[in-house]
Amino acid sequence: MFREWFAAYVFLLLVRHYTDAMSSERHHEAINNRPIIGILAQEVVDDVMKPFGKTYIPDSYVKYIESGGSRVVPIRLTLTTTEYEKIFRSINGLLLIGGSTDLETSDFARVSKIFYRLAVKANDGGDYFPIWGTCLGMQLLTVLVAGENLLSPTPAENIPLPLNLTADVHSSRMFKGFPSEVMTALSREPLTGNFHKFGITNETFAGNEKLNTFYTVLSTNVAENGATFISTMEAKNYPFYGVQWHPEVNRFQWAPDVQFPHSPYAVRVSSLLAEFYIDEGRRSFHSYDTPDEEASSLIYNYQPVYARNFTRYEQIYFF
Repeated sequence: MFREWFAAYVFLLLVRHYTDAMSSERHHEAINNRPIIGILAQEVVDDVMKPFGKTYIPDSYVKYIESGGSRVVPIRLTLTTTEYEKIFRSINGLLLIGGSTDLETSDFARVSKIFYRLAVKANDGGDYFPIWGTCLGMQLLTVLVAGENLLSPTPAENIPLPLNLTADVHSSRMFKGFPSEVMTALSREPLTGNFHKFGITNETFAGNEKLNTFYTVLSTNVAENGATFISTMEAKNYPFYGVQWHPEVNRFQWAPDVQFPHSPYAVRVSSLLAEFYIDEGRRSFHSYDTPDEEASSLIYNYQPVYARNFTRYEQIYFF
């Protein structure tokens, strides 16, 4: 009797081990290795750029996303809500780029709000969808949460800075995979390029319940006017991330009269962040209905314009 009981016990253990192994394998396989990130086009405001188009995406953002292992779909500002909903169901993340446009009344803000609401609803329902905001894009992420523009003058124009990391950085998702020596360099060396006039101050963030219950501050910096501003943040319960600085310039912008960080550690920081965000996109399983629809939507269908002779960018996609 004991032998029969023991044999049954061993058999159940083997079945459980096999089931756990298969479950682990399935979990490992549940990764989207063909991610596509949508980049929302920015409105042209500079006179020198207006002859080329009404909206644009600097090539540095495209290369940044591609360097992390993703493809790019440009998202225009002239589509219908239905068309944006279809794009949302087809892509695996969204990048809100820097620029100079109104955070409440512009088409950039309007379309961002559509995607933000779709992303919140999707994530609430277990459908993973990340959003990344750089510079103006990060500022817009605060407007979308707070419901108002809370920016103050925080000038840091053409200045590379180290980050004043908070205690929460050690438990963050964004920096989880960073080697300790890179984190040390990030806090001591000027690895982050800053090109902004406005930002969210520490005081504003701390005093706004909508912001401080939604986002965790990972770093701050001090502006030229002495104001302390939020320079890196991530949402507590959503895969939403914001940086007031520009990680893409470390590898993909080279204007000699601009202080772009190009040191080995600066390049590594840029690489690690791109890989992190694309790994977030791999957790999304949105897809286009057909291969032809996917192929026709990708950035490869457009030609960038050489722009170094009239901007700080090397190349720009105009739409």
